[in-house]
Amino acid sequence: MISISEAISIVKQNGKPLLQPTIKRVQKAGGYELYEDILSPINMPPFRQSAMDGYALNLHDSLSYQLIGEVKAGDGHEPQLKKGEAVRIFTGAPVPDSANAVMMQEKVVVDGETITVSEQIPLEHNIRPLGEQVRTGAIALKKGTKLTPAAIGYLMSLGITEVSVYKKPNIAIVTTGNELITPGQDLPYGKIYESNSKMLLSALYNLKFYDVTLYKVEDDYSKTVETLSDALTNNDLVLITGGISVGDYDFVGKALKELHVEELFYKVKQKPGKPLFYGKKENTQIFALPGNPAAALSCFYVYAFIVLQQMMNRDVLELPRVKAKTITNFKKKGDRPQFLKGIYNDGRVEILDGQNSSMLQTFALSNALVFAPEDMSTINIDDELDVILLPQ
Repeated sequence: MISISEAISIVKQNGKPLLQPTIKRVQKAGGYELYEDILSPINMPPFRQSAMDGYALNLHDSLSYQLIGEVKAGDGHEPQLKKGEAVRIFTGAPVPDSANAVMMQEKVVVDGETITVSEQIPLEHNIRPLGEQVRTGAIALKKGTKLTPAAIGYLMSLGITEVSVYKKPNIAIVTTGNELITPGQDLPYGKIYESNSKMLLSALYNLKFYDVTLYKVEDDYSKTVETLSDALTNNDLVLITGGISVGDYDFVGKALKELHVEELFYKVKQKPGKPLFYGKKENTQIFALPGNPAAALSCFYVYAFIVLQQMMNRDVLELPRVKAKTITNFKKKGDRPQFLKGIYNDGRVEILDGQNSSMLQTFALSNALVFAPEDMSTINIDDELDVILLPQ
């Protein structure tokens, strides 16, 4: 059994970036990072554009102008304005090349075909110049840029429909156990509803990892070997829940050995999640998480999260940690370090009741894991502890 710091160090030493490109439709590329620079195929805006509703003017010395027409957004015609002439114009509409300023409508008085502006304005006033955002051939977004909703909108505005992005890992979630049945069915005596797969799937989706395959296997050795073999062959990361302990029907450890998975560590001095396995086979990394739901999710956030960040070649590998003072007393059982569910807010943290590794109700209310060291048996109000902030 190794320490938490040793386990984290081993994970960091063995994780590595995928660094593989894949092509994605822009509208489905949210959360991905660009594999290469994106060059703009057009000027944006592609024409001189009115920044507001008003009047496009060909400036002259007088405040009065002759109104000769109208240009609205989407119009393809281009009126020719002589000095002292104007056209009605709307936000986003193309400004005729013969106009050199736009006066906002609130500062214009209209009298039939004549308008009077309230003041003289400078050249190019209220006109968005051609290519103001980006010019044709210039870098629109740099390699490594994460595609946020704004970035997606920006690329679409340039007419770009596909991008080369860093491939995200293919991930397998394997659940084990004869006692598990799918929610929605009647619950026979001795059975429980399976929740770990959807819990981990939701955690992955929340982190923008979508290429996930779910496997379920009963407590049968040959079926466990067959299922894990398929998962290891077709995925970059395999998350197994249950079956890793030492019971008569815990077959995961034996199956991993038969499949020649290299064990990097097994069992960590921590609570919850002592029977945690981490290993690798060629380019596939494997976590065998405890079957208890709260333990499985805690281990996912503390350890598997690091591997996911490494695969995406990110600089920050761990979830954010802050110092916080407790607002509750807590009695820690045993001599292992513990990850306690809590609610963090503005430098203070509440350690919740119901810390059993099989219970998710408390975890459902939490936004943080509070780290209690092994040498701390009692936590008192105003004790300062490390707090891991969970993704929301």
